[in-house]
Amino acid sequence: MDIQSVGIVGAGQMGNGIAHVFALAGYDVLLNDISEEALTNAVALIDRNLERQVQRGKIEADVKAAAMARIRTTSRLADIGPSDLIIEAATEREMVKHAIFEDLLPHLKPHTILTSNTSSISITRLASRTDRPERFMGFHFMNPVPVMQLVELIRGIATDEPTYKALLAVVEKLGKTAASAEDFPAFIVNRILMPMINEAVYTLYEGVGNVRSIDESLKLGANHPMGPLELADFIGLDTCLAIMNVLHDGLADTKYRPCPLLTKYVEAGWLGRKTQRGFYDYRGEVPVPTR
Repeated sequence: MDIQSVGIVGAGQMGNGIAHVFALAGYDVLLNDISEEALTNAVALIDRNLERQVQRGKIEADVKAAAMARIRTTSRLADIGPSDLIIEAATEREMVKHAIFEDLLPHLKPHTILTSNTSSISITRLASRTDRPERFMGFHFMNPVPVMQLVELIRGIATDEPTYKALLAVVEKLGKTAASAEDFPAFIVNRILMPMINEAVYTLYEGVGNVRSIDESLKLGANHPMGPLELADFIGLDTCLAIMNVLHDGLADTKYRPCPLLTKYVEAGWLGRKTQRGFYDYRGEVPVPTR
């Protein structure tokens, strides 16, 4: 299948990054969000990020201009229905995703492929609520999308081979690398990454180390580019907690029990960088540990 037009649901951190890479790769992009302000901010951010690539000599100015011209926005979900490929990149709440796909169904073309950028929710379950489970896949980009090279491709139990091959070709056109994952809780990356972050929070919770010592230990002792608590703030503590709950519920193993301290931070609304406070306080010039 020749995919040319792409509809993206959600203009947040992931949605705008996905729009960026698709437009740069030559696809016509229609970005949807219920908030006009979010759409305006997303386009402005894409423009700034592309300009940064121009300044660094990674792309030419005319390439940037062509990419920006391929991006359109709409606050009407129905408008993206006729796209060849739709990528849902809304909040990591299953009922929200079900509602989005349900609203899209009457407006889809027969050949439209549906995908979700979910980092942990069952693809089989999401697909089962649509009229095309054979043309439904998990299409999980890493954050930040323009920088990270990996895309997880997750087949649901009903996903057919032509759909998988079509998305594999899309990943190649984007200049990224695909990793095929089976449809089990949190797939590959988050199945490994989130328990590590959760264990780092337990290490903090139990007083084994403070925020700075835990992050420095992993950066200097394991050669990680970012400490696990700093990374959790970057991802969003609410997202980390949601994924740990999916692992705990889906695999019924106590080793995936979310740390109570992680839950407490989320209850406080300290979600990391996006709220200016998490394991670090970002309200000053330099991030300061909160514990």
